[in-house]
Amino acid sequence: MRDNTYFDMNRRSFLKSSAAAGALVLGTYFMGSAPRAMAGVLAKPAENAKRANLFVALRPDGMVEITCHRSEMGQQIRTAIAQIVADEMEAAWDKVIVIQGKGDPKYGDQNTDGSRSIRYNMQRLREMGASVRYMMQHAAAKRWGVSADTCTANQHVVSHTSGKTLSYKELVTDAINFVPPASEEITLKSKEEWRYINTGMAHIDLQDLVTGSATFAADVRIPGTLVAVVLRPPVVGGKLKSVDSEAAKAMPGVVDVIEMPVPSGALQFQPKGGVAVIAKSTWAAWQARKALKVEWDDGENSEYNSEAFKTELISTVNSAQTHVREKGDATTVLSQASDKLIADYYIPHLAQAPMEPPCATAHFKDGAVKVWAATQNPQADMATISALLGIPKENVEVNVTMLGGGFGRKSKPDFSAEAAFLSMKTGHPIRVQWTREDDIQHGFYHAVSAQHVEASLDDKGAIDAYLHRTAFSPIAALFQEGATTPMGFELRLGFTDNPINTPNLKLEVGNAKAMARVGWMRSVSNIFHAYAIQSFIAEAAHKANRDPKDYLLDTIGPARILDVTEQGAEYDNYGANKEEYPLDIGRLRHVIEKAASMAKWGREMPEGRGLGIAAHRSFLTYVAAVVEVEVSKSGDLRIVKSWAAIDAGTVVNTDTVKNQVQGGLIFGLTTALSNGITFDKGKVQQSNFHDYRVPRMSDSPLDIEVEVIESEAPPAGVGEPATPVFAPALCNAIFAACGKRIRQLPIGNQLKA
Repeated sequence: MRDNTYFDMNRRSFLKSSAAAGALVLGTYFMGSAPRAMAGVLAKPAENAKRANLFVALRPDGMVEITCHRSEMGQQIRTAIAQIVADEMEAAWDKVIVIQGKGDPKYGDQNTDGSRSIRYNMQRLREMGASVRYMMQHAAAKRWGVSADTCTANQHVVSHTSGKTLSYKELVTDAINFVPPASEEITLKSKEEWRYINTGMAHIDLQDLVTGSATFAADVRIPGTLVAVVLRPPVVGGKLKSVDSEAAKAMPGVVDVIEMPVPSGALQFQPKGGVAVIAKSTWAAWQARKALKVEWDDGENSEYNSEAFKTELISTVNSAQTHVREKGDATTVLSQASDKLIADYYIPHLAQAPMEPPCATAHFKDGAVKVWAATQNPQADMATISALLGIPKENVEVNVTMLGGGFGRKSKPDFSAEAAFLSMKTGHPIRVQWTREDDIQHGFYHAVSAQHVEASLDDKGAIDAYLHRTAFSPIAALFQEGATTPMGFELRLGFTDNPINTPNLKLEVGNAKAMARVGWMRSVSNIFHAYAIQSFIAEAAHKANRDPKDYLLDTIGPARILDVTEQGAEYDNYGANKEEYPLDIGRLRHVIEKAASMAKWGREMPEGRGLGIAAHRSFLTYVAAVVEVEVSKSGDLRIVKSWAAIDAGTVVNTDTVKNQVQGGLIFGLTTALSNGITFDKGKVQQSNFHDYRVPRMSDSPLDIEVEVIESEAPPAGVGEPATPVFAPALCNAIFAACGKRIRQLPIGNQLKA
């Protein structure tokens, strides 16, 4: 299964290496034929259909090469793509090799972000595999002089009803001369016939990972490569006033000190600027950077103080703002209510903080540049580098290495652009290596947010009026200078699609300035929206003297399809067709009931222990989690166990889904335990894992039990949907254990107060 030439720098392009060897090479779309593979799959299928090709090559030796055009960062997308194609083409698993695709528009969307890889590609991957099976069957039928419908393919072998057999290896030469099938000629397998899809299969790169032979960005070695580290402005928008580099240049191994270009216009994914040290080794570069004497002009964001901004945000959400969804007359009902539940929730800036800091190697030569990067979106690298260097995108080649985590950070290719610029300036291949401190202090942070929620309850304890205001620094500020209004897609991540079933509802959004680089992080604004909604429902349950799980089910209401656009909300449904992917409250109810059943909800709990529950739909997937905690009398927190149920529609690898849910829940734990990213005078106050806390093994549940709901629905997202539910479930469990309500994260010392 392993591709031992996966990162061979001297390997010829995939098409040349395969086709020149006499392989049968197929793309999703063929000359003169248009299978239905792309219909409704890509965000803009009409624009991408003719050029979106994922290649399968059946070599003369019988081995199958499958190109993965998405980035592998632990979510096992290389395995999943191989499962889909190999299943439909009836390939023997030990004859499959996965080739990593470079950045290229011909693949269509390559952004490994937004939990879309399977949803966007499963149909066309299945059709690609089925096309190979079709051609093998027809090649065998022609050789035997029989009808193709009397031939079947099974595990790299075509058999005839007479008992005759031919292997795929024996049929490659014949199949090359066949015209690929048209859409209506392809027959996909039924779900009952699947061999690899919807099963648990081992990571195809596992052996390389555990033996250390897998190549990550920092492992790339090109002859003559120099190492660069960059001293970046500590404040976003800051500029270099002066630099004294004499001491640094005099240090052993140092080759040069180069000023980086100053970003212009909207930040986008441009490098921050600063000064780069070029050296013969990483150590030499690090030491020389410390010797630089610089003076900065911190610019207009130099007064950014996150504590003061927190006060400003909470003030914003405590006054009327622009409404984005409305039903009934929540304003009047609330104004006349004698008893209301009111709560403000707050989550600070967060960093993606992948274990592998950003890194890229670039080699500029003859007006073109080759890049090897740990990138989630190689086409974004191409565009950013093209703009910075002033060369055509076609002159930028991006090779994708393994990623040691990404979580959204590595879809922003400022680090690749730094390497390309420095290679152009020096004439040498350059590897730009970020340190942990660089990553923590110069990232694209998850937006700080404040939420204000209030409700009145009727005489039965049900919510009869609900008001929710949200305010957070928008990602729009990355792409438009001075933008303060959240982008529509950010509101549609857990806010405008609020599932609360009440006769009177009003949702409002306030403006907030971005004084740091704000970018998406795993699950994006679902994190703070789900935290507020699920925490508030639990608070309302307590006020109504109701069981939290039962009250949650009653509050979201009966099984039904919810169309929030009927209440004036704009909702793009994660870019998916609303008929194919409706907002199904029945599925949300089911995961709640399943998770509660798994945890034996309602059982007697010892003193100091409690269960909390939360549920949320995000990326078209439904997840519910139950968390059991123990809080000592002195306020020490121990997370005992967690249970989760996920309905992601049709899934490819059941083991991977469970792993992703477990990882997503632990990532959600970060939002609860981390100190967050704080700013003073525009500068990040954290620098490493000692003051930006990520969960240790001792912080995490001893066991996370996951149930994958069997579903006939189309595939949805998996990598992100588990993250938003953990923090509210945890905080609800804390309240059940000790009676302390957590409305602001991180939890910190609130349990000891």
